[in-house]
Amino acid sequence: MEDELIQILSNTQQADAGIRKAAELELKRNNLNPAFPQALANIASHASVDTKVRQSALSTLRLFIEENWAPDPDNEAPQVPIQPEARIQLRESLLKLAIIGDEDRRIKIAASYAVGKIAMNDFPEHWPDLLQKTLAVIPAGSDTQLYGALRVLGDLIEENLSEDQFFSMARDIAQTLTETALNENRRPALRALAISIFRSCFEMMDMIKDEHGKEVKAFAEELLKQWNPFFITVLKTRLPEADLSGGQQPEAWNDLITLKLQVAKTLIRIRRVFPSLLLPQSTALFSAVWEELNLLQDAHSLLYIDNDAQGRLENADQLPYTLDFLILEELDFLNQCFRAEPVRAELDVQLKAHASGADVPWMIEIVRMLVSYARISREEEELWDIDCSLFLAEETSVSANYTARVAASDLLIKMGEWFDQKTVEALFAFTKTLFPGDGSASSWRNQESALFLFVMLESDRQDLEKGLPAPISASYLELVDFAIDRHEEPLLRARGYLVAGMLCRAIELPDVLLDRTIASIVQEEAEVVQVSCIKAVEGLINAEKVTVDKQIPIIKAIEQYMSGKDPEEMESADELLVTLSEALRAATRLDCRVALSSDVPSIDLLFLLARTGASNFQVTMMISEALEEIVRSLSGAEAYAALCSKVLPTLMGAFDVSRITDDSPLVTVAVELLEVLTQHACEPLPPGFVSAVFPKLTQVLMESNEGDVLRPAAESAKWVLQHDHQQVFEFADESGRSGLEVCLHVIDRLLGPTIEDNSATEVGGLAAELVEKAGHDRLGPFLPQLLQAVASRLATAQAAQLIQSLILVFARLSLNTPKEVVDFLDSVQINSRNGLQVVIPKWLENSVNFAGFDEIRQNVIALSKLFTLNDPRLAQIQVKGDLVVSNDTRIKTRSRSKQNPDQWTQVPAQVKIIKLLIEELMLASGHKSAADIASAAVGGELDSDSDDEGWEDDDDALDLGLGTTKADLMSILDGPGRRYPDNETNKYLTEFFMRCGTENLANFNDVYVYLNVEEQKKIHDVVNSQVQ
Repeated sequence: MEDELIQILSNTQQADAGIRKAAELELKRNNLNPAFPQALANIASHASVDTKVRQSALSTLRLFIEENWAPDPDNEAPQVPIQPEARIQLRESLLKLAIIGDEDRRIKIAASYAVGKIAMNDFPEHWPDLLQKTLAVIPAGSDTQLYGALRVLGDLIEENLSEDQFFSMARDIAQTLTETALNENRRPALRALAISIFRSCFEMMDMIKDEHGKEVKAFAEELLKQWNPFFITVLKTRLPEADLSGGQQPEAWNDLITLKLQVAKTLIRIRRVFPSLLLPQSTALFSAVWEELNLLQDAHSLLYIDNDAQGRLENADQLPYTLDFLILEELDFLNQCFRAEPVRAELDVQLKAHASGADVPWMIEIVRMLVSYARISREEEELWDIDCSLFLAEETSVSANYTARVAASDLLIKMGEWFDQKTVEALFAFTKTLFPGDGSASSWRNQESALFLFVMLESDRQDLEKGLPAPISASYLELVDFAIDRHEEPLLRARGYLVAGMLCRAIELPDVLLDRTIASIVQEEAEVVQVSCIKAVEGLINAEKVTVDKQIPIIKAIEQYMSGKDPEEMESADELLVTLSEALRAATRLDCRVALSSDVPSIDLLFLLARTGASNFQVTMMISEALEEIVRSLSGAEAYAALCSKVLPTLMGAFDVSRITDDSPLVTVAVELLEVLTQHACEPLPPGFVSAVFPKLTQVLMESNEGDVLRPAAESAKWVLQHDHQQVFEFADESGRSGLEVCLHVIDRLLGPTIEDNSATEVGGLAAELVEKAGHDRLGPFLPQLLQAVASRLATAQAAQLIQSLILVFARLSLNTPKEVVDFLDSVQINSRNGLQVVIPKWLENSVNFAGFDEIRQNVIALSKLFTLNDPRLAQIQVKGDLVVSNDTRIKTRSRSKQNPDQWTQVPAQVKIIKLLIEELMLASGHKSAADIASAAVGGELDSDSDDEGWEDDDDALDLGLGTTKADLMSILDGPGRRYPDNETNKYLTEFFMRCGTENLANFNDVYVYLNVEEQKKIHDVVNSQVQ
């Protein structure tokens, strides 16, 4: 079989599509052969077989393991059974291949991936010796054996070890990694890999330190006694001398840079997990990093400023090895070191000896270094010349390309927050030395860099409401005049306008400068300067430095700029579209009545941007917000009608140019803007509004399958009903159907099985509005049919938003007629089950996830009305009560969650209602829910540990490598959104529980005994607080 499989695997790599597809089909047929997985493992183990075929065998085997090793209810394809003997053999052969045999790194990488997939399911229950076998190879193994073992160990720590397992094995793991990393006879790349895995150990320690704080901290302290000298030695080791005139990084630097990078990353991780443990070494570490960053300035300049050396490179283990990465990491670590008290104390000696930051030697030196690293690289200059949107992306800090320029500005911003005015003085003092310069390329780059750093620093200072001394402000205005007059350096000119836009937000804006900035939007030849002027003007408007008389010139200038752009090119220029949208929105906000003018195309430009940037979420959101501001600012039905006359033809036209059944971003934007227009409409709507909107709107609702279209379209229909139901009911479509019939057809489609949950989430609101506005008289026999359709869809709904939407139909009816709702549900059958048995459990089990003040309040009142009925039919319904807490401390993977789902107690519906209302009372009164308290504890809000003592307040950045950070983010994604106090709901529930306690409302005392101690205490606290 192996010979046959070798040929098949070889054919899957053929260029001929026919041969390749036939081989892939043959490979799938072989899946069913019990010998298939072991045959693939055997092929991978044969050194005589071509490496590409061996890699293909391992890749195929890994996919086979993923699909068949463990039960997967979500996988509809039948699984191939793997016998226990075959599993044992596969585990042994793959582990041997990964950590003992073969000299080819590519084979070891592929084998370690396969081992990791098995370990996710089998370790430790069915593979208890995996970790010990892996660790045993490392001390005396060859380099290739060591490499394979490190790969497997890294996957185990990252993906498979539970907290308890790590705690029991941590000493063995750490000792093995220490011996490897500190062994100078090992290759630097292997030592770097060991350091990377060592860093993962601190992630695990971060997760278990809450339960085993003293033991874990003592263990980490013991480890660092060995590692700290090593860290400092590596940081102080200099890159060998090399000729960089060719503009490329010498290969001899790669391994050492990799090692240095892993050290820097690990130090940053340790600083976040155990801050106090690095304090004694902080000054030595700070000095070592600062010294190296100073020494690397020339190399950085030769490689990335004077030349376009390849950067941002990683090896096969995803470990970076280029100089740009090292500089980034060391700048970040320097940023961390500035927070340490010993470092601050040493620097403060000089700081306090001088009145001005301009006279502090270390401040001037660090500013000099930051200006060097913040210079525009050759690569950036070339890219920005082609695409000014990339320039704007960096300017607005939305670029995913984290560069030395950005890292330098981050450090300067933090210095500004720590040392306040002296940072500004030091930056200004050094900046003055760069002007006027000698006109060379290096001269203007230094000038632009210094001004860039000022913009970043001043932006942060303005956010903190810190002023700039008048003499410095005046001097920077002079530098602005110098910069914008440099006709040969467009990037310096662009920076000049951006400095003006930032500086003049806080000081008086010279009229001549504003006029020149507006004029340059049109007159400048360099596009990077034009967009900088647009950005500057937008900031000045938002700072209320621009008077309304400048509104029309600004809008006209932006119109002229846009008229010279190719719309197709603009579609892909995301940040340019965002900048234009922000500027137009700001200009329109100066006087929203401009939207009604026929001479100024503000609305047309906004809609042009909406059409061009229909695929850009930021743009569409900005345009929606701009339209909302316009609608809200207009007073009276006449102004709203005038706006509609300008807006509706464009919106309705969007449905004509795009097929509604296609996934068209333009249709999506048009419906979203229509939702804004209808939500804030006047009452009643202008005459003819429904006849102008409903034909296209209902066509969308009846033909589209896209959730992004159906949701705002259903919302729009709801708002139209809410604002002018009479006009809707008087409407008739081209086939003669009334507006009521049209709405019923739309709701029937959205409730049908062909529409996905996430697409139908707004149908409940539309249905509830129709029931409320039409009433029983208009709906007649359609009312019970409509409600049964809502209940039937609720029975199958899985999406939280849809469930809430459908439940609120019954909740709103229960506000006034709770008994009728119970009677109706009891009278219908849904999939052969009683309607009450379907709706009530779904209602009660999902109420905790409700969102929206009005929705939550309606639900709370509706539940209290149901409880007050004291209906025995409700008391007979059993629903989920409290979660049964599991003691399993293992990492809960998706497969383990399916194998061991959460367990709940069972309680009567009446009891569950009271439990929910108690929780809602706590939330409405401002108390945190249990989930919020747990999240706060994890996040450190309730942490009394003083391990941060000795460091300045930590930054706001998330370390996504830490296990606790991942857990926090997952809890946010999995759980309901944060809730805020609601006085009305709090008052209502307080009165409700007072009645329950004093009047034994609906036999409340019988329910009370089912409550846990904490819930009983909450009720006592409420009653006692009112009595007092």
